[in-house]
Amino acid sequence: MIQHHLRVHRSDENLAREGQLAWQLARVATDPVEVTPEVVDVIINRVIDNAAVAAASLTRRPVSSARAQALSHPVSTGGDGATVFGPDLARRVSPEWAAWANGVAVRELDFHDTFLAAEYSHPGDNIPPIVAVAQHVGCTGADLVRGIATGYEIQIDLAKAISLHRHKIDHVAHLGPSAAAGIGTMLGLDQATIHQAIGQALHTTTATRQSRKGEISTWKAHAPAFAGKMAVEAVDRAMRGETSPSPIYEGEDGVVAWLLDGPDASYDVPLPGAGEPKLAILDSFTKEHSAEYQAQAWIDLARKLHHEHPDLFALRHADPELVEGQGPQVDRIVLHTSHHTHYVIGSGANDPQKYDPTASRETLDHSIPYIVAVALQDGAWHHVDSYRPERATRADTVELWHRISTAEDAEWTRRYHSLDPAEQAFGGRIEITLTDGSTIVDEIAVADAHPLGARPFARADYVHKFRTLAADVLDAAEIERFLALAERVPELDVDEVKQLSIQAASGVLASAPHPTGLF
Repeated sequence: MIQHHLRVHRSDENLAREGQLAWQLARVATDPVEVTPEVVDVIINRVIDNAAVAAASLTRRPVSSARAQALSHPVSTGGDGATVFGPDLARRVSPEWAAWANGVAVRELDFHDTFLAAEYSHPGDNIPPIVAVAQHVGCTGADLVRGIATGYEIQIDLAKAISLHRHKIDHVAHLGPSAAAGIGTMLGLDQATIHQAIGQALHTTTATRQSRKGEISTWKAHAPAFAGKMAVEAVDRAMRGETSPSPIYEGEDGVVAWLLDGPDASYDVPLPGAGEPKLAILDSFTKEHSAEYQAQAWIDLARKLHHEHPDLFALRHADPELVEGQGPQVDRIVLHTSHHTHYVIGSGANDPQKYDPTASRETLDHSIPYIVAVALQDGAWHHVDSYRPERATRADTVELWHRISTAEDAEWTRRYHSLDPAEQAFGGRIEITLTDGSTIVDEIAVADAHPLGARPFARADYVHKFRTLAADVLDAAEIERFLALAERVPELDVDEVKQLSIQAASGVLASAPHPTGLF
């Protein structure tokens, strides 16, 4: 790896394009290095994982809305169009709208892969826009794999070096450039064209983190889909010879100077050197549970404690309403954890919504006190049942929930930001104080499904996740058809790539909401 030094330049310094980060990202995208077998294996896992969580979200309102918008935009010129998760595979839409609809479906349940460093990311968000363009223009599976490897590489490299959340910029600002670069790799575009596409993609996808603050809205799932849609449009515009703001990162009125660390800022961005394989996808990790990634390890620890202390967190009486003096045997619970967990999904956020039983699902999956309370009581986590209003408003759950707080611990923060995989951690230490004054203390560093966890996810786990989440929405034959394609992505021909999607069983989409709008 090489370190690209990034700093702000005055306009009169006339920074050459070779010194610009966007140009270097485009260099990585045009490097013809082969994709390694281990990277190909993980790409297949991620394609299956995305389809799994998309299947589970097909009837949810945000996904239905995005799908309806996409289906209102038929195939544009220049290709055969792209598929949308759910409808008949013969029905095609314009690729930027397929990227939009499929991006929302993948992201809606917050249930796919993650990478955490200086910035947070869900690099699987690169896959919908890259697949959409592949289907539209007629790429092979080998082309698609190369594009996905680039998308992951660039988003993860940016996330390792440049913090966006510190300045309340949403993390999808790293996704627009990575998806544009991935599409450029797949299409075999030249470096200058990809450079311009990256510039526009970044310029149009910088937004505030309010989408993940307070009463979190349905835009949380739409934000990365919007970045993917913008990436498709940026590539189209750049291919027509149009240019974009430059230098987009380093300019005195650019992203770093005004949106990030300011005119005196500098960063060192790790990038593969010429001929070096793109391996960053190997640093990413998926979710076993449908919740914010920082909650994954806590869910695993909570279900362990549930089984070790089966009577401690259970409902104490038959009546679902609390009886005076008959609450849980827990006095208080403190989760000692990283800065991010405390301030973003913990009590340090100072968001009253994180303790509100009537809060949105999007808010509850970003509330670690709620998640730990339910996992302690149920000993399990379910992508639907754990968020149902009747589950969130259960009286004993609310009481336990309100006894849970978080505290930042400097060592867990240090480990969270470590770039050493053996040391990096996303959990913490739980201290449970009981009403008799005794305590229960335990800790967990990484989720069970993490590569260094108790039960690292492998191909069989991804296939099981897909079969489980798709069981109620796809026919059995459709499940097998998709898996047969996904497990041989690198060998797919053009026509097979165009079938790399999922079709809902008869009647499933009819039961989904049908919101109407302008289109």
